[in-house]
Amino acid sequence: MKKNAPAGSSATSRTAEQVPRALTIELEAAVVRQLGKSYDFLNAVYFKTRLRKPALGLSNESQQLGRWTLSTRTLEVSRYLLINHGWEAVLEVVKHEMAHQFVDEVLGSREESSHGPEFRRVCEERSIDWRASGVPATRDNGENTHVLERIAKLLALAGSSNVHEAQAAMSAAQRLMLTHNIEAEEASAKQGYSFRHLGKPTGRLNESIRILTRILNDHFFVEPIWIPVWRPFENKRGSVLEICGTETNLDIAAYVYRFLNDTAERLWLEHRRANSEVSGRDRLTFMAGVMAGFREKLDEQRSESRGRGIVWVGDAGLGQYFKRRHPHVRTTRYATHGNQLARQHGRAAGKKIVLHRAVKHNQHEGTRLLNANNS
Repeated sequence: MKKNAPAGSSATSRTAEQVPRALTIELEAAVVRQLGKSYDFLNAVYFKTRLRKPALGLSNESQQLGRWTLSTRTLEVSRYLLINHGWEAVLEVVKHEMAHQFVDEVLGSREESSHGPEFRRVCEERSIDWRASGVPATRDNGENTHVLERIAKLLALAGSSNVHEAQAAMSAAQRLMLTHNIEAEEASAKQGYSFRHLGKPTGRLNESIRILTRILNDHFFVEPIWIPVWRPFENKRGSVLEICGTETNLDIAAYVYRFLNDTAERLWLEHRRANSEVSGRDRLTFMAGVMAGFREKLDEQRSESRGRGIVWVGDAGLGQYFKRRHPHVRTTRYATHGNQLARQHGRAAGKKIVLHRAVKHNQHEGTRLLNANNS
């Protein structure tokens, strides 16, 4: 909380930076309307409509990202937060401020600290980040670092020009991730779980990104979900990918997400240069094939692990965290379309992908485990 904040209010902090863009009056009006709709939705999902809607608006603060003020019954979100971090960050801060409103108006609490035990309990019951910077804070420890380093070293061996050695190293890295999660399930509950948003909001989910989402879910020990967001500068709805899990698994999954997107794009460019008759319209279908081929490869390696008696039965603690965070989940099915030949070429390329080459930790960019290409 910022010093001298009004009584009954809360605020989350971030170093002030210059706002790169400004919203027009019309776009701001649309944003406030969407804030109202999001408030109603969050009130129903997390608070069973027990909250009475306050006045909603945007503030010029860059150090106070959100603020609930009991005396005036206002809930404000920083323009800085919206412009620099997007709607997904806004939603996290709004949930945080709604938790303050719940403590004040429903529970009637008068805790001395705005982030006292009762407030934290309300947040924990709903998997709301009580810090609410909009971007979840990373929590690391020596054990996490040790595991990440061991995985990185194994994946570095997968950079070998010897295909069999590379495949063996990649399989060993997968077994280590699997074994680590089996052994760490009890510790995970104590360590706690968090979430992360990957990529930029998109208006349409193409097939390649849907397959990538399944890869993260099935092989990298995170729970993914596409959440609805508002794209303020386009005045349109969209979606962004959220993953939930332990910090170690979030780091790995975030890397895999970047790696596969970049690699699929590069493989497409190589395929098009080698085949001048290929149409640009086949790009997304080819990339979907790449994702499908890589997924098949991971499925085969998982079967090998099962043959060795290493079986993952899931993380109950993560399931509970995810359920609290997303109590109402809707599943949508999609049909596949596009040039089947392009899909087959992409699948063949995807089955050749090997993750490799360790990259040192960069505190400004987060943990980047690997730098990779296909063999």
